[in-house]
Amino acid sequence: MSSGRFSHLLRGVLVLLPAAVIVAGTRSKLWEVPIGHFTSSSNKTESLQWEHCQYRHLKEGVRITADIPPKLDGTWVSTRCEVRPGPEFLTRSYTFHSNRHFQALQHYYTESSCEDPAYSLMIRGKIRLLQASWITRGATEAEHHLSRVGIVLHSVAAKQRLASRLPPACVSLSLNEAVPGKSYELYNTRAGRACLAAMGFSVMEMGLVRVEMQHHSHGGEVQELFLGDIHSDWAQRTQHRPTGYQQPLQNAMYHIHPCPVCALVYRSSEHRPPVLPRAPAVPLSLEGHWVSQRCETRPNVLFLTRDFTFNPGQHAWRGIYRHYLDPACSQPTFSLTALGHYAQGNPSSKLSGASEFVFKVTQVKVTAMDESTAKLLNSTRPGKCGRAGNWRHGVEQDLTPTNGCPMLGIRLPHKEYELFKMELDHRKHPLLFTGERPTDGSSPDRPLRRPTSFQLPMVLCNGGEIPPSFSTFNSKQVQLASGTAGLEKLVLLVFGSALCSWLDVY
Repeated sequence: MSSGRFSHLLRGVLVLLPAAVIVAGTRSKLWEVPIGHFTSSSNKTESLQWEHCQYRHLKEGVRITADIPPKLDGTWVSTRCEVRPGPEFLTRSYTFHSNRHFQALQHYYTESSCEDPAYSLMIRGKIRLLQASWITRGATEAEHHLSRVGIVLHSVAAKQRLASRLPPACVSLSLNEAVPGKSYELYNTRAGRACLAAMGFSVMEMGLVRVEMQHHSHGGEVQELFLGDIHSDWAQRTQHRPTGYQQPLQNAMYHIHPCPVCALVYRSSEHRPPVLPRAPAVPLSLEGHWVSQRCETRPNVLFLTRDFTFNPGQHAWRGIYRHYLDPACSQPTFSLTALGHYAQGNPSSKLSGASEFVFKVTQVKVTAMDESTAKLLNSTRPGKCGRAGNWRHGVEQDLTPTNGCPMLGIRLPHKEYELFKMELDHRKHPLLFTGERPTDGSSPDRPLRRPTSFQLPMVLCNGGEIPPSFSTFNSKQVQLASGTAGLEKLVLLVFGSALCSWLDVY
């Protein structure tokens, strides 16, 4: 891509950014969300009423509020065995005090059900909230200072595995004479962090913070703490400055009910890691209509909801991605519909209960949901991105005749290697986990790039019923499979983020 085209693109992108963003970090505007054409400021609550799904989970209605700056005081715990890229399996218990001190427990396991503890980390330090983030709307930027990191090994085998990953100096200092069940210091204010980096340890997640309160129609409340995302590339995680979130923690006083995992994690210590109860195996059955449970946030300023429909009889798939400007998903910018087929592969060798899939997108349709997005898309050259000059607010365009849209990072057809898993939630309803997207915005377009962790789960919307419009999908129009295809790169263009990695591909 030429520099002139890049400059033209960048000018188009900037028309979408609020003018107030340049003062969002100033002292007088410390807790003000960048506004421009946004309608709410950051010290007000945000709400989202889910109405698009008939599934009774969402039909009940959940109102979500979030305050900036957030109130962190209290203990926040995992609600399930968490999977980080790698993969790593862990549970977390973080306690924040009113004097800014925090105490974090991270328990690591050898397998994806968190039944076999390997080691626990006790992390102490301070956190200071800085300002409302002008990159990730609705979030608060923060800085942290570590004072101590200790480790307790839970088996000799765990000691051997960990020692194989650490430099010799770290092994001799901390692990050579380690005895399972005894605390050892890995870091203090007088020692360097080389051993922590070698373990892939980082609490850069505390650089981005958001607290949400869910107000359920039956009167219950659930409070969640969102901390920054963990980079999907192990080598990048210790330096990564998050712009998205990872699986949220829930307040120990305001959590879902029942939640046996919450109680186990809350009562745990570095010497007594929680051993989670074995979850029943859930056969992978994709049939039906699956939707996001909330407005989702991805790295690089991506707010969206996902809407997937699978027809196993034809191995057909449809995905609708609705993108928004705000963390309440109330201000749409564009929607994207992908169509194709999929093929299920072998059970995953890295994640128990997960299955490998191959997807191939063959048809993509995009709808501009505001005038700025339509204007940007109209700047493309004829024959490269739909019907150039014909983009209109609210009017869908098919990108298939132009084999996608290089300007948006969409190529057709496009193959991806995916990872799916199913679990049951606390009400015994099915959840669908799909592979986590690479942090750098690239695509898992080869087997070695297949995800090793998951996005937030989706819920079954209609009990497996396939919409009539999809059940008649013409399989002759596509060749093999379907998938997300790197479609989420579209938002990188809209917000002007991660353009460098995007340009590397195109």
